[in-house]
Amino acid sequence: MARLARRLAGFGTSVFTEMTALAERHRAVNLGQGFPSFDGPEFVKEAAAAAMRAGHNQYAPMPGVVSLRESIAAHQGRFYGLEYDPATEITDHAGATEALCATVAGLLEPGDEVVVFEPFYDAYLPGIALAQARPRVVALEAPEFRLEPDALEAAVSSRTRLLLLNSPCNPAGRVFDRGELALIAETCRRHDLVAVTDEVYEHIVFDGAHLPLATLPGMRERTVTISSAGKTFSFTGWKVGWSCAAAELTAAVRAVHQFVTFAVATPFQHAMAQALAAPDAFFRQLGDDYRARRDRLCRGLAEVGLGVRPPEGTYFALADVRPLRFTDDEVFCRHLVESVGVAAIPMSAFTVDGHVRHLVRFAFCKDEATLDEAVRRLRRLEPR
Repeated sequence: MARLARRLAGFGTSVFTEMTALAERHRAVNLGQGFPSFDGPEFVKEAAAAAMRAGHNQYAPMPGVVSLRESIAAHQGRFYGLEYDPATEITDHAGATEALCATVAGLLEPGDEVVVFEPFYDAYLPGIALAQARPRVVALEAPEFRLEPDALEAAVSSRTRLLLLNSPCNPAGRVFDRGELALIAETCRRHDLVAVTDEVYEHIVFDGAHLPLATLPGMRERTVTISSAGKTFSFTGWKVGWSCAAAELTAAVRAVHQFVTFAVATPFQHAMAQALAAPDAFFRQLGDDYRARRDRLCRGLAEVGLGVRPPEGTYFALADVRPLRFTDDEVFCRHLVESVGVAAIPMSAFTVDGHVRHLVRFAFCKDEATLDEAVRRLRRLEPR
């Protein structure tokens, strides 16, 4: 018998799970799911092992290990000039997705509305549905994916309470510029909206610079800033994320967090406290390494005839399948796995109605050998 709650009807199994299973069946090079094919820094792994040996293996405090919250506060000040009280304004989470769900559930009433920008990370709409709220979608049109003022204003109604922003944006690869952020900030102030910002790719930026929305005038007190260690340090399986917000907003987030996960893996928190204190050279090298991977994959995609627009940030590249006479992204992705042996994600999975049918997303968070093998296989791709 079907038991799924009505508010979750239509979400089903994620496309990532489906495409990964298909990739495993065909022994494909998996450029679909966004996890690195390599481990993070040795010093971080050693810090986790040392924490385990030191006996940091029981429940952490609900808001998180003190040393990690202090390290997050130092990170926000060091890179962005933002000040947060580790005791009342920073919470450690089981990854950014849990932080997002806890934030939305803690701040919304049933029937409230949330502005989201499309294409969006696939966990956003289910999180909003779990809070019994409704999305107000602002479509960003390919290939530039820029924000238009009229579209944003039209999405705000008397029921709108939150605005959810992802920059650098997965899957679009956009890094919202100062003008777009100023428009968003002005809209939030004028309509008294709380902004929730997903900034997990904050240190993987190639063009321009990442500017947190909370740094703009009047936004620090009305923004919940969310990030995680998984993307920056290549330990996605550790699931260590965090939220930074004014004490009043943090109290609402923690009210949910304490009953969903309560605490995050203790030794990994101790390790990430040290990781965030890495020297500036580490973060510069991270960007340089991913820029090289981006360029390596984008060159290969262009060589086989796909239309490519290199991303400004994140570790995903979008490819236009129309030059090879494909018109449906799901058909293309299935063909790619079954006939060529490379897995990607259809862009329509990141939209409400699947209307973006000519783009697919490739992940380049892989070692050089994996990227080169993927490109070698892609050379077998024939136009329809």
